[in-house]
Amino acid sequence: MRQLTDKGIRTRAADDERQFMLDDTYEVYEKQGAPVGAMAFHYHNFYEIIYVCEGEYSSLIENRIYHLRKGDFLLIDQNIRHKYHYIEKKHDNSKRIILWITEAMLNQLAQGADDLAACFREQESCAYHFPVYYEEMLRGYLLKVAQTERQESRKEVSGEIRIKKVLDVGYLTLFFGYLNALCRRREYFTMGEEMVLHPMVEQVSGFMEEHITEKLTVEMLADHVHMSKYHFLRTFKELTGVTVHTYLTDMRLIRACEELKSGSSIEMAYQRAGFADYSSFLRNFKSAYGVSPRRYREFYPD
Repeated sequence: MRQLTDKGIRTRAADDERQFMLDDTYEVYEKQGAPVGAMAFHYHNFYEIIYVCEGEYSSLIENRIYHLRKGDFLLIDQNIRHKYHYIEKKHDNSKRIILWITEAMLNQLAQGADDLAACFREQESCAYHFPVYYEEMLRGYLLKVAQTERQESRKEVSGEIRIKKVLDVGYLTLFFGYLNALCRRREYFTMGEEMVLHPMVEQVSGFMEEHITEKLTVEMLADHVHMSKYHFLRTFKELTGVTVHTYLTDMRLIRACEELKSGSSIEMAYQRAGFADYSSFLRNFKSAYGVSPRRYREFYPD
């Protein structure tokens, strides 16, 4: 549920489970406390930035846990599996500003001059800690966008809303311009991370990827890692936090999104992703992304 603080900053409750955007451009809001609404693995068709204002925060992204502290920035690319990583008594006082932004909006900000999404594709780290000057500058831009209205006027009129949108575009352009320049510098990578990927999960994931268009059964996957069916199912769930079926469906949805973005038809996309029929593809796609494949494809015209 969205609320307002005394400072006019958009906030969301820690137990809010929404993982889709209400706008097709960007959202900025604040969360406080342990984010119990993000305990399950999920992924987005947009980019996400988490800035830690106070306390500590941890996130599991693919096979790495990032342990963040005050002042850290976490950058999450599109269609990357991630979840909140709970540590008892560590995150009760955590406060974060979260930015969601679409690829189309980043392209609009860049106006063809630069690739403002490049900062999300860094392979060595997803987390950064910048010198105080740069951190405060970036935080300032985020706070300006997170404000519900211009501080100079409290009038809820259409003209003020339009001006706020224009100012937001300026702040976001500055934010991503500086962020991309800073993320190119290795000395700003954070070291608070650990690898958690189990060899068995890596084997299964690779097999799924290689045979994504085929009908994959639990028996086939268990046999590939030389385990009994029931031992495999139990172990996989313990290691990943999700069932084999959910993991495979997520992988297929991510492949389908890649196909749609590259210009494939909807029919070709779901077939190349291994879905047996359109109805199951549509149901899972709308559940994961909050929009239909057709609506999603409109963001990526040929």
